[in-house]
Parts: sequence; C-alpha cells; structure tokens
Amino acid sequence: MARILVTEEIAEGGLDRLRSAGHEVDVQLGLSPEELIATIPGAAALIIRSATQVTAEVLAAGTDLMVVGRAGIGLDNVDVARATVQGVMVVNAPQSNIVSAAEHTMALLLASARNVAQSHAALVDGRWERSKWEGVELFEKTLGVVGLGRIGKLVADRAKAFGMRLVAYDPFVSDERARQMGVELMELDQLVAEADFLTVHLPKTPETLGITTRDLLLKAKPSLRIVNVARGGIVHEQDLADCLNDGIVAGAALDVFSTEPMTESPLFSIPSVVVTPHLGASTREAQDKAGDTIASMVELALAGDFVPFAVNVNAAEANETIRPYLPLAERLGSLFQSLVGAAPDVLEVCVEGDIAGYDTRILELAVLKGFFGSITEDPVSYVNAPQMAKDAGLEVREVNSATSPDYVNLLTVRGGGHSIAATLAGPKAEQRIVNIDGVPFDVPPADHMVVITNDDRPGVIGIMGTLLGDAGVNIADMAVSRVPETENAVMLIAPTARIDDSALAALRAAPGMIEVVTLDA
Repeated sequence: MARILVTEEIAEGGLDRLRSAGHEVDVQLGLSPEELIATIPGAAALIIRSATQVTAEVLAAGTDLMVVGRAGIGLDNVDVARATVQGVMVVNAPQSNIVSAAEHTMALLLASARNVAQSHAALVDGRWERSKWEGVELFEKTLGVVGLGRIGKLVADRAKAFGMRLVAYDPFVSDERARQMGVELMELDQLVAEADFLTVHLPKTPETLGITTRDLLLKAKPSLRIVNVARGGIVHEQDLADCLNDGIVAGAALDVFSTEPMTESPLFSIPSVVVTPHLGASTREAQDKAGDTIASMVELALAGDFVPFAVNVNAAEANETIRPYLPLAERLGSLFQSLVGAAPDVLEVCVEGDIAGYDTRILELAVLKGFFGSITEDPVSYVNAPQMAKDAGLEVREVNSATSPDYVNLLTVRGGGHSIAATLAGPKAEQRIVNIDGVPFDVPPADHMVVITNDDRPGVIGIMGTLLGDAGVNIADMAVSRVPETENAVMLIAPTARIDDSALAALRAAPGMIEVVTLDA
C-alpha cells in the first residue's frame, strides 16, 4: 500500500482510517522546507493544514506523489498550478469548518460591538472601566457581507436572528438568489458606504488580495467595524491600521493575517482592535470533520477513484448515477487507443440516455485517463489527462443526447475513423462492449481482446479456434456479427490471457482471415 506523509496535526480518527486501509501513515510534524524536500520522496500522499508550504520545489521532489490533501479550506500554501502540470491531485475539506468559521465570525462581531476583549483585559488588570467601553447593538444595523459563499451564507443566516439588515457584494450570485436569502446585492463601494459592520468571506486570490484599501475605507461611515475570518491579506492591514488611527473607521476584529504566525502588527496596539490567532476552524467538531474528510479524499485518490473535493479536476460531480460508468469509460479509452493507434485529431466522447442529463465531464476525463494511460509510462490521472490531450494536439469534444435508440445509457468513443461503444447491462450493471466501428456485439470487455474480420463462410471460426487452441489460448467470451452489404463477418474475442505474437501471426496468415486487430486495456 502507499506511504502517506502527514506534516501537521490531523484528527486521529482520519489517520486511523488510512491505517485500517493498509496504508503507511508517516507523521512528521514541524518539518522545515529543506526537511520536507528531503522527506517527501517515496510518499504517494501528503496531508497538510495551513502551515506547510507545498512549493514547486516540494512537488518536484515528490516524484511518487499522487495527491496533496489540505485538511481545511484555503489552498494558498499549495502551488496548485504546478501540482496540476505534474498530475498531482489537490484536495481539501471545504465543508469541514464552515460552521465553526461562521460562528467565530459572529463571536468577533459581538466582541467588536461590545468591546469584550478590551474590557476583560482592563478588569483582570484591576481597572473597572464600565463607561470607557460602551458598545453598540447589532439590532437594526447594516451588515455588509463580502462574499456569499458557504460561510458568508451561514453568517447572513445567523445575523438575521440579531435583526440586522443584510447587504452583500458577490458578482457570482444572482439578484434572485440573493432575494431568496433575504440579502440585498450592491457594488463594493456602496456596500462599504452603507455598512455598520463589514465581514469578509472571500478566497485569497490575486484579485482579492488587499481588496480593502484605504481608498475604499474612505467611503465608510466613521462607525464601521470590520471583521476578517477568511484569509490573511484580503484586508490590507497597514491601511486598516492607518484608518483606525485616523478615525476613518471605528474598529476591527481579525482572525487571520498576511503572514502567520503573526505576533507583531501595527494593529495590535490599537485599542479598538480584537485579534485571535487563526481560530476560525479551531473547534473539536471542525478538526474531526476535517480529518475524516481529508482521509476519505486521500483514500479515494490513491485508489484512482473520483474525488469529490479535488480542486484541480475539471469536473463538478460524479454522483451515484454517473459513478458506475467511470471504470467503463476508462476501459473504453484504453481499448479505443489500441483500436485507433496514433492519437486522432479529434476525439469525441458521446453520452446517450438518462445519464446525459447529469454533469458528464468526469466521464470525458476517465476516457482520457484510459487513453493516455495505455501509451505512456508517466502517471495519468483525472488531473493531468486534459493537459496531455492538449500537448498531443488532441481536440476533445463531448456530445450528449438525452435519448438512446437501443440502450438505456450508452458511452461511445470515436475519432480517426474508428469507434467503440459500451453500456452497463442487467441488475448487476455488467460492462458490455456493444459496438466496434459500426458492427454490433455483446461481449464483456477484457484486458486483452481481438477483433477479427474474416470471410463470411463456414469453417473460419473453426480455423480460429484450432489455432488458438494449439497456442494454449482459452476463450472466455466471443461474439460474431455480419457486416451489412459485404461478404465479411467480424469476430470479437475475449481470451483469458494475451495472445502471443506467434499465435497472432498464425491467425493473420490463416485462410479466410482479412484483418486481425488486438485491443489492450
């Protein structure tokens, strides 16, 4: 089984799950960048949290690496682009800490509104400063939510209970969806101008980094209080400190910082600021969920299965209806490569029937994974298969149809003048090859198959059987089909083992044989 390197604290339940699956779980905490590069060779998986920096150098050293698992949401400490080129899947646990982060946001909103931390510090220091730390209510105040993702929505829901007016900025949310949530959408400048409290829930990207600058905050009310439990650096910390010192805004509460650990900041000396050391996900429940989720995702990745939370796989889902077709699609890709030989200019993945109504991009990826996996010794995954197609100059087209004339569901791969189609049949959903190059069959796919075009006359099948029997080859399945408007027939044979070259040569030279093509999955 695989070696899994774990460099940060992960809930033991998740690690025990991986051990039970037979994997070697190598826990080495607190590695320096140099130590990580020296340790990662031989690891098939790397599990991290937010502190470990997975750089291009680390990835290059991880020559056996298949997956990087981040037990949490943010991925700014992982070079996802480099991992994608290398074929390394990057997965996270996006839903593990959303409740904890939303609740921590509400805690900081209240702490900022009521000066909880400041009055606590004064009291334990021996000062009764009741009048100094007068606060404000949340009731009927305007909360500006910057980003209506999973956490932003939860914060909005919770803020309703306090009787707050909700406004939001999110260019990816429709007006209708916002209305259903009881939120008014507006541009960021307007939101900052109207809000009494502002909470940030954006991913950290080049576009969002430092989005709350001094110029933006100059549009705010002097009473504005800002909360950031998202990612460090989205709020420009020096600009925020200057605006607080100049009275442009009233207060702030931050859980995340531009660099972490952060122990010195101009914000720390400002009385109206509340800070916590990145505690948004620091609940027992979130830690357990993150550990369990990332262990499950890593286990799926190592098994070559579809991973729901893979961030660098261009497919949204593989639900219970689509999932059984993934092994079939991958095998079709391998068999098609043997059939077509060199890569065609265009490869079409056709999905017909009920499953065409779902997001079928993962089936296209599975076909590409099988296609390129049969012609290269490099690891091929759902991650790097599209890049391999691009590098090979292979145009991939997806063709979907909600109806199939002969089958409930049908997958067809075609290109370069060839095609192969298959389906799942019966209550056990057994794989069946049902058509090759327009000729109908009904044979379970095998790792090694042979397509024989022959004269349509008595005795040819007997010749084939005798030759294979003399070569010690047993036939597991076969089907015979006639080619319309010709005097040819086609046999599709699934032997129990690969037919050696000498036996194939004998077949090709036998009377009545026109063409013998091997298909290897």
